[in-house]
Amino acid sequence: MLKPSPNILRLGIPKGSLENATVDLFAKAGWRISINDRSYFPSIDDPTIEVVLFRAQEMSRYVEENVIDVGLTGSDWIKENKSDVHEVAELVYSKATSRPARWVLAVPQESAVKGPEDLRDGVIATELVNVTRQYFLQRNIPVRVEFSWGATEVKARLLDAIVDITETGSSIRANNLRIIDTLLTSTTRLIANHKAWQEPVKREKIENIALLLQGAINAREKIGLKLNAPKEKLEAVLKILPAEKSPTISALADGSWIAVEVIIEEKLEREIIPLLKRAGATGLISYPLNKVIT
Repeated sequence: MLKPSPNILRLGIPKGSLENATVDLFAKAGWRISINDRSYFPSIDDPTIEVVLFRAQEMSRYVEENVIDVGLTGSDWIKENKSDVHEVAELVYSKATSRPARWVLAVPQESAVKGPEDLRDGVIATELVNVTRQYFLQRNIPVRVEFSWGATEVKARLLDAIVDITETGSSIRANNLRIIDTLLTSTTRLIANHKAWQEPVKREKIENIALLLQGAINAREKIGLKLNAPKEKLEAVLKILPAEKSPTISALADGSWIAVEVIIEEKLEREIIPLLKRAGATGLISYPLNKVIT
């Protein structure tokens, strides 16, 4: 395992909060990854790929050092580690939402601190030490930044402030904290080792993975919609459909009817299906999508 090979792509999957979301994304893209709780080497139904689990925080270092060829991690950890890697694609997915994660500077609600300048000579707890130090250095605000091993929200009341990651802000609110600034917005990236990227066989495989993962992400909030309609109702039906491109229109055996197929945002389904029915459409079928390649 993990021995250099020109025909085997070594892939790093983030262990922890992104683990399940990543395995699910790969499944929709066409790869089945099975993780054994006792092993850091998951199996995959592709003999040309070997998989290993690493924490997202260290993934970019292992890609840079050619321990693995390609991996998924947040842009925050690439910046924190100052890693020299090739960013293949931005993949906007996460454990909770499709929104980017934010690293925020937060203090207790009752704190007198209004902005970063009020933290002069204070102590800040965070996992994102290098980025946080650079943030205060750029503003010429002297502070001491301490590494936090977890439960960072608790330390906001023991020290002066924290820098922590949030997607929805629910943890910040639950701990009665107040955000005073955003240091960094982060999304997941597919990154490759420079040497692997220059190898034609591995590069093609990496590009294929990027294409299909992005297609799976594109499909997450979309559905396919099929319907039949009389020809004389076609114009009215098409006015209702918010198609990305022109819908597919096919003739039926009964020459007076046509079939229409289109991809739409899932959130629009409940609004437009009743409208289509009233416009004369029939045989309406909606179905989930695994991939949308644009």
